[in-house]
Amino acid sequence: QVQLVESGGGSAQPGGSLRLSCKASGFTLDPHAIVWFRQAPGKEREGVSCISTSDGSRYYDDSMKGRFTISRDMAENTVYLQINSLEPEDTANYYCGRYYGYQCTDWFQSSFMDYWGKGTLVTVSS
Repeated sequence: QVQLVESGGGSAQPGGSLRLSCKASGFTLDPHAIVWFRQAPGKEREGVSCISTSDGSRYYDDSMKGRFTISRDMAENTVYLQINSLEPEDTANYYCGRYYGYQCTDWFQSSFMDYWGKGTLVTVSS
């Protein structure tokens, strides 16, 4: 049974950091692409970052370059999202999805995910 389980969310102050985890089970990450999305209250789900686990290629939404870092640990079958310099605007549910293909082509299209996790909530406030 394919599952993605996010963790690592919580409350943080502006300027802080969080590392989110996306633990995969029921399949091995390689060669799939894994995508992080987020959805703020009242807003549409938006793509944050994608990693092609086969070659480590990484892609980010232009507005999130610099503060977000996606990485993978193949031994742990887990993809991570490091968020630095947190801003209140980062408050959202963060979801990971398994992209239907092996490369991050059109990765920001949520309809191209074949499996989703249930999300982890990040709240940034002072």
